Amino acid sequence: MTLQLYRIDDRLLHGQVVVGWGQPLEIKFIVLVDDTVAASEWEQELYRMGVPPEMDVYFHSAEDAVTALAGYRADRRPGILLTGDIATMARLVDRAAVTHVNIGGIHSRPDRVQRMRYVFLSPDEEQQLRALEARGVTITAQDVPGARPIPLDDMLGGVEP
Repeated sequence: MTLQLYRIDDRLLHGQVVVGWGQPLEIKFIVLVDDTVAASEWEQELYRMGVPPEMDVYFHSAEDAVTALAGYRADRRPGILLTGDIATMARLVDRAAVTHVNIGGIHSRPDRVQRMRYVFLSPDEEQQLRALEARGVTITAQDVPGARPIPLDDMLGGVEP
């Protein structure tokens, strides 16, 4: 089965990921790629508490994830790879041949403009997404599996169903 979803969500691991995506896709593991969380046993334990016991969670820095990715792709169980920001996902795309990225939630900050009800982007983040798309990566926004995937151009234009 391998990795079913490459998702950017600044809340990282939460109910929408675990239940909303995990159950319909029958996810058996989540790979959380975040330098800060990978360095903190305490934060890792907090995230593990939100995941059912039958679902494994693996934590990696962006650098370590690149080398570990082949093993997760070879895993017969369905999984999700999750980053908290665009820059981290871009590092993986550059070095690990990711072809589709789901924008699940990037929330409000003073430097960001609202593009959808759950996507706020800075000009730099918009440029990063456009650069990924220019390299052949399909970028869509989709908060839950039952929602229609919104292509990058529609998302940046503020089009929402």
